[in-house]
Amino acid sequence: MVGDVLSDRYELEELVGTGGMSTVFRGHDRLLDRKVALKILHSHYTGDAEYVERFRHEARAVAALSHPNIVTVIDRGEHEGRQFIVFEYVDGENLKRLIERGGPAPVERALELALQVGRGLSFAHQRGLVHRDVKPQNVLLNGAGQAKVTDFGIARSLDVQQGMTQTGTVLGTSDYIAPEQAQGHRVDAHTDVYSLGVVLYELLTGEVPFPGENFVAVAMRHINEPPPSVRDRRPDVSPRLDAAVRRAMAKDAADRFPTMADFCGELEACLAELHGPAVTASRPQARAGSRRRGVSPWPVLAVLAALIAIGAVLAVLVIGRGANVFSGSHPSSGGAGGPPHLRAVTAYDPYGTNGENDAQAKFATDGVASTAWSTERYYDAPSLNKPGVGLVLDAGAGVQLNQIALTTTTPGFDAVIRAGDSPTGPFPDVVSDPQQVAATAQFPIRGGKHRYYLIWITRLGAGFQTARVNEVTAS
Repeated sequence: MVGDVLSDRYELEELVGTGGMSTVFRGHDRLLDRKVALKILHSHYTGDAEYVERFRHEARAVAALSHPNIVTVIDRGEHEGRQFIVFEYVDGENLKRLIERGGPAPVERALELALQVGRGLSFAHQRGLVHRDVKPQNVLLNGAGQAKVTDFGIARSLDVQQGMTQTGTVLGTSDYIAPEQAQGHRVDAHTDVYSLGVVLYELLTGEVPFPGENFVAVAMRHINEPPPSVRDRRPDVSPRLDAAVRRAMAKDAADRFPTMADFCGELEACLAELHGPAVTASRPQARAGSRRRGVSPWPVLAVLAALIAIGAVLAVLVIGRGANVFSGSHPSSGGAGGPPHLRAVTAYDPYGTNGENDAQAKFATDGVASTAWSTERYYDAPSLNKPGVGLVLDAGAGVQLNQIALTTTTPGFDAVIRAGDSPTGPFPDVVSDPQQVAATAQFPIRGGKHRYYLIWITRLGAGFQTARVNEVTAS
C-alpha cells in the first residue's frame, strides 16, 4: 500500500497502475534520494514457485539490458514474501496517451519513435529476450521525448490461454497481438516485429488496424484479415513506408522482416528518403546567400598552402595562370592547386555509447594502404542496429570538393557522404548519392564549400562484422 517501505529502502508513494501479474508504484529510494518505479508481483502468485522463479528470472534478464531505449532495472528484492523489481522512473506519458491526445503523428516523428522502440527490442533480441507484449502502453516517453520500452519479458510468464482468464493481461494487448500468439503457437522475435508494425500503423493513422468489441473478435481479425494499407487513411505516407508496415504485419512470420534489425534498417531508409528532398531544396538558398556575402578567402589560403608545399608546381602554376592564382578565383575542377588534403580526425557515433575506434581514424589518411580505420564489431551484421556510424574528414578550411574516393578491404557496405561545420557534428548536408562500396569507390560531391566531411556508413557488407576504410583521397 502507499506509505509502505520495502526492504527499509523503497517507500511507495503513488499507485501508477495494475495488471494481470503485478502492480506498479512510483516510489522514493531513501538510500539514493531519487524517484523509482516498483513492480510488485500480485500476492496470489507468491505461493506459486514457478511464477516466483519466472519473475526473478525476468528481472535478472532485463537487468542485463543496458540500452538508451529500454527502461533500466535498478534492483530486485523480496518484502514479506512479495517479489518486487525496481526500475528507473520515467517522468512522462506513455505512447498510447500521446496518440490519444495528439492523433496521428507527423511521419518523421512516427518513424523516429518506431526506430527507438525497434532498436531497444533488437538489442534485447540479440541477448535472447523477446518482449511478447509490445504496445504503446509499454513505451514511456521521458521529458526529452525519448522512447523507452518497459515491461520486458513479463508477459512471457503467461501464455495466451492462461492470459485470457487473467484480467488485463492479454485483453488489454489484443489490439497488438500477432497471429501466432493469438493461436497459442510458438512466439519469437518475429512476434515483436508484428506488434511494432501495429504500433507504427497506429502512430501514423491514430487508430489500431483491427478494432473489435472483444478479445476474440480482435484476435480473429489479426489471424484472418490482411493488414490494411496506411495510405488508404494517410496518402502522404510513402509507398515504401506503407509496404514496410504491411510486411511487418504479415500473417506468416516467415514473410515478415527476418529480424528486428532488418525492420529498423528499412525504417531508417524510409526516414532517409523523407529527408532527402528537404536537404536538396534548402541548399540553393544557402549558396545564394554566401555569394551575396562575397567569396570566402579560406579556399584561396588552402590552395596557396598546397602550392607552397610543392614549390616546383607553384612556379608552373604562376606562369600558366598568372594573376588568376592570387586573385581569389576558385580553382576549377581538378585544377592547378593539386588535390586537397583530407585528414581523418575522429569517428562519429551519435547513436552509440563508447565511441567507434576514434584513435584509428588517422590511419584512413596516412598514405599506407595496409592500415585502416575500422568500425567496432557488430554481431547482428550486416545491420548496425542504429542509423549509422561514420568517419570525420577535415579539409583544413572550407573547400568545394569534386569527389571523395576510398579503398576498403571489407567491400559491400553502404555509405553516403555528408558535410557540416564541426568535427563533432551534426552533418546536415547530404553531398553525395548513397552507394554500395566496392573495393574502391568514388563519391561525386555536390553542393558548396565545407570544412568537415563525413563518410556515413549505414549497413555493413555481407559476410563482414566491421567496415574498414583503408585510404581516403579527394579532388
